[in-house]
Order: sequence, then structure tokens, then C-alpha cells
Amino acid sequence: MVRLHVKRGDESQFLLEAAGSARLADLAPLVARIYNGRLKVQRLCSEMEDLAEHGIFLPYNMQGLTDEQIEELKLKDEWAEKCVPSGGSVFKKDDIGRRNGHAPNEKMQQVIKKTIEEAKALISKKQVQANVCINMEVVKDALDQLRGAVMIVYPMGLPPHDPIRMEFEDKEDLSGTHAGLEVIGEAEAQLWWAGKELKETKLLSDYVGKNEKTTIIVKIQKKGQGAPGREPLISHEEQKQMMLYYYRKQEELKKLEEDDDDSFLNAEWADNHALKRQFHGVKDIKWGPR
Repeated sequence: MVRLHVKRGDESQFLLEAAGSARLADLAPLVARIYNGRLKVQRLCSEMEDLAEHGIFLPYNMQGLTDEQIEELKLKDEWAEKCVPSGGSVFKKDDIGRRNGHAPNEKMQQVIKKTIEEAKALISKKQVQANVCINMEVVKDALDQLRGAVMIVYPMGLPPHDPIRMEFEDKEDLSGTHAGLEVIGEAEAQLWWAGKELKETKLLSDYVGKNEKTTIIVKIQKKGQGAPGREPLISHEEQKQMMLYYYRKQEELKKLEEDDDDSFLNAEWADNHALKRQFHGVKDIKWGPR
């Protein structure tokens, strides 16, 4: 299997294994699917952290309003009584005004937070350093874990307008957001390797040859954006190691120069003829006028 080190720009994303006989028309959408799936997990983790801290999402017409304004406008959150966390809630006001402030109790919060950590670990970029490949099964596993945690804490479900529920139902609206700009549609995904566009009409082996044990760095981006920047000749980590090496070398040379300092030869105790002059009584003779 050919190992693909997938990057977005200069940033590593994940490792993926694919057969050399894989059609690039199928491989590019698969890479995009995994890439977008990881983004979905990250968005869910972010929202679930807020869920654990401040409870369910308020209706849009109540968000950002003060308690006085809500009372004055006679607005009511109908979902607050329906979507109650297991074991009751504790009030923790959301300063941003997005969530209703009725957070789960400490035990249920830990269920959510622990699951978030586990899901993040599954799709983490650190998996690249650990040489661990991921696929859609790993992404689905992370999503299932998050979904399970929400069902445990909120057995009655979440409001239909809650971003977490919308993400699980694939109804999220990311238009006009930074998160929306990060997503790459499967139909518009394009892979590049060594400054070359991997044409959808070809096989992976047409570019990398028959060697199934090779690793290549591919960059994913949207069609029409042109060629991405080439990989640097040396990595950032290698550059740091080189700088550290030359710094240590420089310090060693400085130390050697200090050790080779022969200025002590001018000292009185280092004079080879001092004893002879003392015996001859010619020590400390001044030749100048008194």
C-alpha cells in the first residue's frame, strides 16, 4: 500500500494508505471525505465543550438578549423543559448568550469532556508523527463516540436548532463562516504531488510507480486554486536541529579559544629567566632617569 501524507498548505493533516492501482477519480473524493470528516469532529468537539459548560442552544430569537429583554419581549425557550440533562442541571450563565446556562452536573460533564478527548485523539494531527494511518472508519468511530456521549447526557435529545444536532444530522449551515471556508467539497477536491496535479483520469501508480511501500506527500485543495507551494528542501524540525548543531559548535569553538589564551605568558611567574636574574642581582633594574 502506498502511504499518503496528506497536507493542507504546509500543515500536516493525516496519513492514508491506498493501493497503487487506486483510481485518482476515487482517491481525491475519499481524501476530501476524510479531511471534511475530521473538520466535523473538531467542530462538534468545540460545540460540545460549550454544551458541557452552558447547556443547550437557545432559539435564535433569544440569543444575545439580556434577561430583561427576554422578559420584556415575552420570549420563552420551549426546549428548555424538554431537553433536560440526566441527573439534573446546574446553572452557569453563558456570557456570550448562545446557550441557556442549564449545564449538566459534574458527572455528566466529565462524560462529555472525556469523550471529546478520545475523539480528538483519534483524528489528531499527532497521529502523523506517530505514523498512524486513519480512514473513514476512524472518523465514523469518533463521530459515533460523540453521538453516544450526547445521548447519555441528553436522553431526550437536543433542540433541532442546536449546532450539535445539526452536525449529527448533516444539516449544518456553514455559509459565511470561517469553518465553511475550510471545507473542500468532494467534487472540487484536487490532489497535488511534487508540484504536479494528480489527474483524475489516471491511477496512483502512474505517478509513483509500482513500489507499494513508498510514502508521498500530497496536498489537497480546491480546483482552480493553482499549484500549491512546494515542500521545503528541509523540514522545519530539521532546520531547528541544524541551527542547534551550529550553535553548539560555535559555543565549543569559543570555549577552545578561551582555553588557548596565552596572555598568561606575560605574567611574572611565567618568566623562564626570572630565577637567573634574581641570582645575578639584576632584578627590577630601571634604565630610565630617576
